Amino acid sequence: MSNRLLEHPAALMNQIRRIAYDAGEITLDYFDDSGALEAMTKDDGSPVTVADQLAEEHITKKIKEITPDIIIIGEEAVAGGYRPNIESEEYYWLVDALDGTKEFISGSGNYTVNIALIHKGEPILGVVYAPFLGEMYAGNFETGALRWLDDTDSEKRIETRNIPKKGITVVSSVSHGSGEKLDEFLQQFKVEKIIKKGSSLKICTIAAGKADIYPRFGPTCEWDTAAGDAILRAAGGGLTDINGAPLTYTGADPKFLNPEFIAWSGDLIMTFQGANKEEEE
Repeated sequence: MSNRLLEHPAALMNQIRRIAYDAGEITLDYFDDSGALEAMTKDDGSPVTVADQLAEEHITKKIKEITPDIIIIGEEAVAGGYRPNIESEEYYWLVDALDGTKEFISGSGNYTVNIALIHKGEPILGVVYAPFLGEMYAGNFETGALRWLDDTDSEKRIETRNIPKKGITVVSSVSHGSGEKLDEFLQQFKVEKIIKKGSSLKICTIAAGKADIYPRFGPTCEWDTAAGDAILRAAGGGLTDINGAPLTYTGADPKFLNPEFIAWSGDLIMTFQGANKEEEE
Protein backbone atom coordinates (compact mmCIF):
# COMPACT_ATOMS: atom_id res chain seq x y z
CA MET A 1 0.00 0.00 0.00
CA SER A 2 1.70 3.19 -1.17
CA ASN A 3 -0.21 6.18 0.09
CA ARG A 4 1.77 9.04 1.60
CA LEU A 5 -1.18 10.22 3.68
CA LEU A 6 -1.00 7.01 5.72
CA GLU A 7 2.47 8.08 6.87
CA HIS A 8 1.01 11.33 8.25
CA PRO A 9 -1.95 10.41 10.51
CA ALA A 10 -2.48 13.96 11.78
CA ALA A 11 -2.82 15.34 8.25
CA LEU A 12 -5.06 12.45 7.24
CA MET A 13 -7.22 12.98 10.31
CA ASN A 14 -7.68 16.65 9.43
CA GLN A 15 -8.93 15.69 5.98
CA ILE A 16 -11.34 13.16 7.45
CA ARG A 17 -12.58 15.79 9.91
CA ARG A 18 -13.52 18.03 6.97
CA ILE A 19 -15.27 15.16 5.22
CA ALA A 20 -17.23 14.30 8.38
CA TYR A 21 -18.19 17.93 8.89
CA ASP A 22 -19.53 18.30 5.35
CA ALA A 23 -21.43 15.01 5.66
CA GLY A 24 -22.94 16.33 8.88
CA GLU A 25 -24.13 19.43 7.06
CA ILE A 26 -25.94 17.15 4.61
CA THR A 27 -27.76 15.42 7.46
CA LEU A 28 -28.83 18.76 8.92
CA ASP A 29 -30.59 19.57 5.64
CA TYR A 30 -32.95 16.68 6.43
CA PHE A 31 -33.14 17.05 10.21
CA ASP A 32 -36.50 17.95 11.77
CA ASP A 33 -36.40 18.54 15.51
CA SER A 34 -40.18 18.14 15.68
CA GLY A 35 -39.72 14.43 15.10
CA ALA A 36 -41.84 14.51 11.95
CA LEU A 37 -39.22 12.92 9.71
CA GLU A 38 -40.26 9.93 7.63
CA ALA A 39 -37.98 6.91 7.36
CA MET A 40 -37.70 3.73 5.36
CA THR A 41 -37.08 0.28 6.82
CA LYS A 42 -34.13 -1.91 5.81
CA ASP A 43 -34.27 -5.69 5.47
CA ASP A 44 -33.04 -6.12 9.04
CA GLY A 45 -35.88 -3.96 10.36
CA SER A 46 -33.71 -0.95 11.22
CA PRO A 47 -34.66 2.52 9.97
CA VAL A 48 -32.84 4.47 7.26
CA THR A 49 -33.38 7.95 5.87
CA VAL A 50 -32.34 9.85 2.76
CA ALA A 51 -29.85 11.65 5.02
CA ASP A 52 -28.05 8.35 5.81
CA GLN A 53 -27.71 7.54 2.14
CA LEU A 54 -26.62 10.95 0.86
CA ALA A 55 -24.13 11.46 3.68
CA GLU A 56 -22.56 8.05 3.00
CA GLU A 57 -22.34 8.80 -0.72
CA HIS A 58 -20.51 12.04 0.06
CA ILE A 59 -18.09 10.37 2.49
CA THR A 60 -17.35 7.53 0.08
CA LYS A 61 -16.68 9.89 -2.81
CA LYS A 62 -14.36 12.14 -0.81
CA ILE A 63 -12.41 9.32 0.84
CA LYS A 64 -11.84 7.71 -2.55
CA GLU A 65 -10.29 10.98 -3.71
CA ILE A 66 -7.66 10.98 -0.96
CA THR A 67 -7.08 7.21 -0.51
CA PRO A 68 -8.21 5.63 -3.80
CA ASP A 69 -6.64 2.23 -3.07
CA ILE A 70 -8.32 1.61 0.29
CA ILE A 71 -11.64 -0.26 0.51
CA ILE A 72 -14.54 1.59 2.14
CA ILE A 73 -17.15 -0.34 4.12
CA GLY A 74 -20.26 1.77 4.64
CA GLU A 75 -23.35 0.67 6.56
CA GLU A 76 -25.79 1.56 3.78
CA ALA A 77 -23.62 0.00 1.06
CA VAL A 78 -23.51 -3.26 3.03
CA ALA A 79 -27.29 -3.08 3.52
CA GLY A 80 -27.56 -2.78 -0.25
CA GLY A 81 -25.58 -5.99 -0.80
CA TYR A 82 -21.99 -4.72 -0.99
CA ARG A 83 -19.74 -7.20 0.82
CA PRO A 84 -16.08 -6.99 -0.22
CA ASN A 85 -13.51 -9.51 0.96
CA ILE A 86 -11.21 -7.67 3.37
CA GLU A 87 -9.21 -10.65 4.65
CA SER A 88 -6.14 -9.66 2.68
CA GLU A 89 -6.55 -5.90 3.15
CA GLU A 90 -4.02 -4.24 5.44
CA TYR A 91 -6.17 -1.09 5.68
CA TYR A 92 -9.84 -0.35 5.21
CA TRP A 93 -12.32 2.37 6.13
CA LEU A 94 -15.44 1.81 8.24
CA VAL A 95 -18.22 4.37 7.82
CA ASP A 96 -21.49 4.97 9.61
CA ALA A 97 -22.69 8.18 8.00
CA LEU A 98 -25.56 8.58 10.47
CA ASP A 99 -25.15 6.69 13.72
CA GLY A 100 -28.24 7.01 15.88
CA THR A 101 -30.89 7.03 13.17
CA LYS A 102 -33.64 6.50 15.74
CA GLU A 103 -32.53 9.65 17.57
CA PHE A 104 -32.31 11.52 14.26
CA ILE A 105 -35.84 10.50 13.27
CA SER A 106 -37.27 11.38 16.68
CA GLY A 107 -35.86 14.91 16.46
CA SER A 108 -33.05 14.37 18.96
CA GLY A 109 -29.64 15.81 18.17
CA ASN A 110 -27.86 12.79 19.66
CA TYR A 111 -26.70 11.37 16.36
CA THR A 112 -23.26 11.33 14.78
CA VAL A 113 -21.20 10.86 11.64
CA ASN A 114 -18.60 8.10 12.21
CA ILE A 115 -15.50 7.45 10.10
CA ALA A 116 -12.68 5.07 11.12
CA LEU A 117 -9.51 3.75 9.54
CA ILE A 118 -8.69 0.14 10.36
CA HIS A 119 -5.19 -1.31 10.17
CA LYS A 120 -4.79 -5.05 10.61
CA GLY A 121 -7.98 -5.23 12.64
CA GLU A 122 -7.22 -2.24 14.87
CA PRO A 123 -8.93 1.16 14.68
CA ILE A 124 -6.03 3.59 14.31
CA LEU A 125 -7.88 6.77 13.35
CA GLY A 126 -11.40 7.90 14.11
CA VAL A 127 -13.65 10.93 13.71
CA VAL A 128 -17.07 11.31 15.33
CA TYR A 129 -19.09 14.42 14.53
CA ALA A 130 -22.41 15.42 16.10
CA PRO A 131 -23.75 18.04 13.65
CA PHE A 132 -26.75 19.23 15.66
CA LEU A 133 -24.70 19.56 18.84
CA GLY A 134 -21.72 21.11 17.06
CA GLU A 135 -19.25 18.70 18.66
CA MET A 136 -16.48 16.78 16.95
CA TYR A 137 -14.18 14.17 18.46
CA ALA A 138 -11.11 12.88 16.66
CA GLY A 139 -8.14 10.71 17.50
CA ASN A 140 -5.29 8.71 16.07
CA PHE A 141 -2.60 6.47 17.48
CA GLU A 142 0.18 9.00 16.96
CA THR A 143 -1.10 12.41 18.10
CA GLY A 144 -3.81 11.52 20.63
CA ALA A 145 -7.44 12.63 20.89
CA LEU A 146 -9.23 15.97 20.77
CA ARG A 147 -12.65 17.58 21.04
CA TRP A 148 -13.69 20.50 18.80
CA LEU A 149 -16.67 22.81 19.37
CA ASP A 150 -18.33 24.47 16.41
CA ASP A 151 -19.73 27.53 18.21
CA THR A 152 -16.34 28.68 19.49
CA ASP A 153 -14.19 27.03 16.79
CA SER A 154 -11.94 25.79 19.59
CA GLU A 155 -10.36 22.42 20.22
CA LYS A 156 -8.57 20.84 23.12
CA ARG A 157 -6.80 17.60 23.82
CA ILE A 158 -8.85 15.03 25.73
CA GLU A 159 -8.00 11.95 27.76
CA THR A 160 -9.78 9.55 30.06
CA ARG A 161 -9.89 10.37 33.75
CA ASN A 162 -8.77 8.58 36.89
CA ILE A 163 -11.37 6.51 38.73
CA PRO A 164 -13.35 8.98 40.88
CA LYS A 165 -13.30 8.20 44.61
CA LYS A 166 -17.01 8.98 44.92
CA GLY A 167 -17.89 6.36 42.31
CA ILE A 168 -17.90 5.88 38.57
CA THR A 169 -20.23 7.43 36.01
CA VAL A 170 -21.88 4.90 33.71
CA VAL A 171 -23.06 5.77 30.20
CA SER A 172 -26.22 4.07 29.00
CA SER A 173 -28.10 4.10 25.70
CA VAL A 174 -31.06 6.39 25.05
CA SER A 175 -32.74 3.92 22.70
CA HIS A 176 -31.81 0.60 24.33
CA GLY A 177 -32.83 -0.32 27.86
CA SER A 178 -30.42 -1.29 30.59
CA GLY A 179 -31.74 -4.74 31.46
CA GLU A 180 -30.86 -7.19 34.19
CA LYS A 181 -27.54 -8.12 32.60
CA LEU A 182 -26.27 -4.55 32.91
CA ASP A 183 -27.53 -4.26 36.49
CA GLU A 184 -25.74 -7.47 37.41
CA PHE A 185 -22.51 -6.37 35.72
CA LEU A 186 -22.48 -3.03 37.53
CA GLN A 187 -22.76 -4.65 40.96
CA GLN A 188 -18.97 -5.04 41.00
CA PHE A 189 -18.47 -1.26 40.83
CA LYS A 190 -19.17 1.71 43.06
CA VAL A 191 -21.54 3.68 40.81
CA GLU A 192 -22.24 7.35 41.45
CA LYS A 193 -24.58 7.97 38.53
CA ILE A 194 -25.83 6.77 35.16
CA ILE A 195 -26.20 9.16 32.23
CA LYS A 196 -27.92 8.50 28.91
CA LYS A 197 -26.45 9.35 25.52
CA GLY A 198 -27.22 8.42 21.94
CA SER A 199 -25.01 7.02 19.18
CA SER A 200 -21.22 6.86 19.59
CA LEU A 201 -21.33 9.93 21.84
CA LYS A 202 -21.44 7.38 24.67
CA ILE A 203 -17.90 6.29 23.86
CA CYS A 204 -16.71 9.86 23.26
CA THR A 205 -18.01 10.93 26.68
CA ILE A 206 -15.55 8.49 28.25
CA ALA A 207 -12.72 9.68 25.98
CA ALA A 208 -13.41 13.24 27.13
CA GLY A 209 -13.12 12.29 30.80
CA LYS A 210 -16.81 12.91 31.54
CA ALA A 211 -17.69 9.28 32.29
CA ASP A 212 -15.93 6.01 33.06
CA ILE A 213 -17.68 3.02 31.52
CA TYR A 214 -20.23 2.04 28.88
CA PRO A 215 -21.27 -1.62 28.93
CA ARG A 216 -23.19 -2.76 25.85
CA PHE A 217 -24.91 -6.14 25.95
CA GLY A 218 -27.12 -5.68 22.90
CA PRO A 219 -26.23 -6.04 19.19
CA THR A 220 -23.97 -3.50 17.48
CA CYS A 221 -21.98 -3.50 14.25
CA GLU A 222 -18.33 -2.70 13.66
CA TRP A 223 -19.15 0.65 12.01
CA ASP A 224 -21.09 1.66 15.13
CA THR A 225 -18.02 1.47 17.36
CA ALA A 226 -14.81 1.69 15.31
CA ALA A 227 -14.47 5.48 15.17
CA GLY A 228 -15.30 5.91 18.85
CA ASP A 229 -12.95 3.06 19.73
CA ALA A 230 -10.07 4.74 17.86
CA ILE A 231 -10.73 7.99 19.71
CA LEU A 232 -11.03 6.26 23.08
CA ARG A 233 -7.79 4.36 22.52
CA ALA A 234 -6.05 7.62 21.60
CA ALA A 235 -7.43 9.13 24.83
CA GLY A 236 -6.07 6.30 26.98
CA GLY A 237 -9.03 3.90 27.18
CA GLY A 238 -10.51 1.28 24.89
CA LEU A 239 -13.24 -1.20 24.07
CA THR A 240 -12.99 -4.84 25.10
CA ASP A 241 -15.17 -7.90 24.96
CA ILE A 242 -16.64 -9.11 28.25
CA ASN A 243 -13.42 -11.06 28.97
CA GLY A 244 -11.21 -8.00 28.62
CA ALA A 245 -9.77 -8.64 25.14
CA PRO A 246 -9.62 -5.57 22.84
CA LEU A 247 -12.26 -5.48 20.11
CA THR A 248 -10.98 -6.28 16.63
CA TYR A 249 -12.41 -5.12 13.32
CA THR A 250 -11.98 -7.82 10.72
CA GLY A 251 -15.45 -8.28 9.28
CA ALA A 252 -15.37 -11.87 10.51
CA ASP A 253 -19.10 -11.87 11.16
CA PRO A 254 -21.21 -11.90 7.96
CA LYS A 255 -23.19 -8.92 9.28
CA PHE A 256 -20.16 -7.16 10.79
CA LEU A 257 -21.60 -7.74 14.26
CA ASN A 258 -19.54 -6.98 17.36
CA PRO A 259 -19.46 -9.18 20.42
CA GLU A 260 -20.93 -7.74 23.61
CA PHE A 261 -18.46 -5.12 24.81
CA ILE A 262 -17.48 -2.62 27.45
CA ALA A 263 -15.98 0.81 26.76
CA TRP A 264 -13.58 1.78 29.53
CA SER A 265 -11.51 4.67 30.82
CA GLY A 266 -7.81 3.86 31.01
CA ASP A 267 -7.70 3.45 34.80
CA LEU A 268 -10.79 1.28 34.90
CA ILE A 269 -9.71 -1.05 32.11
CA MET A 270 -6.35 -1.68 33.81
CA THR A 271 -8.09 -2.42 37.11
CA PHE A 272 -10.49 -4.85 35.43
CA GLN A 273 -7.79 -6.65 33.44
CA GLY A 274 -5.63 -6.87 36.56
CA ALA A 275 -8.50 -8.43 38.52
CA ASN A 276 -9.10 -10.94 35.72
CA LYS A 277 -5.42 -11.88 35.67
CA GLU A 278 -5.44 -12.51 39.41
CA GLU A 279 -8.50 -14.78 39.06
CA GLU A 280 -6.76 -16.80 36.34
CA GLU A 281 -3.66 -17.27 38.50
